[in-house]
Amino acid sequence: QVQLVESGGGLVQAGGSLRLSCAASGRTFRMYNMGWFRQAPGKEREFVAAISRGGGSTDYADSVKGRFTVSRDNAKNTLYLQMNSLKPEDTAVYYCAAGTNLGGPSTYPEAYNSWGQGTQVTVSS
Repeated sequence: QVQLVESGGGLVQAGGSLRLSCAASGRTFRMYNMGWFRQAPGKEREFVAAISRGGGSTDYADSVKGRFTVSRDNAKNTLYLQMNSLKPEDTAVYYCAAGTNLGGPSTYPEAYNSWGQGTQVTVSS
């Protein structure tokens, strides 16, 4: 299994931006579809964005379309989530995940095999 470590979270005012990173161990990062999920207090974990192995296919939750951008650098074994125009409702712990499912990236957490420990994002109004 790949080991994942998120970074880049923090406190930001509404309308601001953050970029999350997810560093993966090992040489097989390019073999994984990757996803970002988030979980707010008292709520279930929800899908945010996903990207295919080669980076050519992406998917986003409706709530973040046009504001968030997922990308990856397979040479650096790193996944990114650029978050712009942040809103208080974006406040959550953000997790990156790696999946070996066939086909393109999934919006379902069950399709992912490895998870990071999470990074807190707090957006103040």
